[in-house]
Amino acid sequence: MKVVFFGTPEFAVPSLEKLLNHPDFEVVAVVTQPDKRRGRGNQLTPSPVKTVALTHELPIWQPQRVKKDTETLDLLRQTQADAFVVVAYGQILSQEILDMPKFGCINVHGSLLPKYRGAAPIQWCLYNGEMETGITTMLMDAGMDTGAMLLKVHTPIALMDNAEQLAQTLSVLGADLLIETLLKLQKGALTPIPQDSSQATYAPLIKKENYSLNWSRPALELHNQVRGFFPDCVATFRGAPLKITSTAPITPEMRSQLPSELRVLEEKWFDLSDRTTSPGEVVAVVKGIGPLVQTGEGLLLLQKVQPAGKRAQSGLDFANGMRLAVGEVLQNGE
Repeated sequence: MKVVFFGTPEFAVPSLEKLLNHPDFEVVAVVTQPDKRRGRGNQLTPSPVKTVALTHELPIWQPQRVKKDTETLDLLRQTQADAFVVVAYGQILSQEILDMPKFGCINVHGSLLPKYRGAAPIQWCLYNGEMETGITTMLMDAGMDTGAMLLKVHTPIALMDNAEQLAQTLSVLGADLLIETLLKLQKGALTPIPQDSSQATYAPLIKKENYSLNWSRPALELHNQVRGFFPDCVATFRGAPLKITSTAPITPEMRSQLPSELRVLEEKWFDLSDRTTSPGEVVAVVKGIGPLVQTGEGLLLLQKVQPAGKRAQSGLDFANGMRLAVGEVLQNGE
C-alpha cells in the first residue's frame, strides 16, 4: 500500500516509524508544517516528523497552506497513493485532497470520538478530569474530526498523568491502531461508523487565559488544569509569575489514587482541614515533600514549579530556597 504521511509533532512520530518499518507499506512522501524558529538562538528547527523523514531520505513537502499550494497538490496527485495518513498535521485538508487517494484520508485522533473533536483533545480531557480516553481512527471528511469512525482503542487515565505523558501513551497506541486500520481497509474488512454528533464535545486550541490558576477553585480542578495544560500553568508569587508544572490534590476523595509516597499527607490533611485559611495561602511546608496551598476546596501540593527567570525545581527546593513561610499567600495567575 502506497502512503503519503501528513504529520508534524512528536505525537505523529511513532505512526510514521511504524509505517516505515512495516513490509506492507511504502511511504512515498511526507507532508509537514514549515520549519519554525525555536530556542534561545531563534534557529529554524524542523518538525519531529521532518527529522524522521530526513533520516529515511523521503521526499518532504512543507507548504504554508496545503490546500492552496498548487505545486504540492500536483505532487500529491502524482503519487497515486492508496491512502493519505494524517496524524496531528495541523492544517485543514480540502475536499480536493480528501478525494485523491483510493482508500481516502485516514486520521489518527487522540480521543474517543465523537468526544473531544478539535485541536487539543488530550489537554482538554485531562482538564475535565476524564478517567479514560483513547485513539480513534477515522475516514476524514470536510468537517473538523467529523468523519466516519473505523477503529478505537481505550486506555485509562491515572490521577498523576499529565498531557505530555498521556500523549506518549496515546501516540504508541495510535501507531498500532493505524497499522491495523490500514490492513483491514485494504482487505475490505472495515465498515465505517458514522459519528453521533449529538454526543460530540470539543477541544479547541488552548488560549493564554487557560493557563491562569485561580486558587478559589477546588484542588482537583486546579490539579487537572496543571496536568492538562502542562507545562504552562501560572500563578503569581511575590509579584512575579510562578509556573506550576506538577501538583497533587490532597483531599479525602483522592487519597486512594495518590502515589504511595504521598499517603503520609492524609494525616496532615486532617490536621489542617479545620483551619480558617484563604485560597492561595500556604498552610504547611511538609518536610521531605513540599508546600501545601489552600484552595477553594481541599489542599494542593506543589510538586514542581519554575520561578520567573529560574530553572524548574521541586516544590520543596522552591519552598526552602525562597524561605516560604506558612501564611504567605500565592496570588492568582495573570
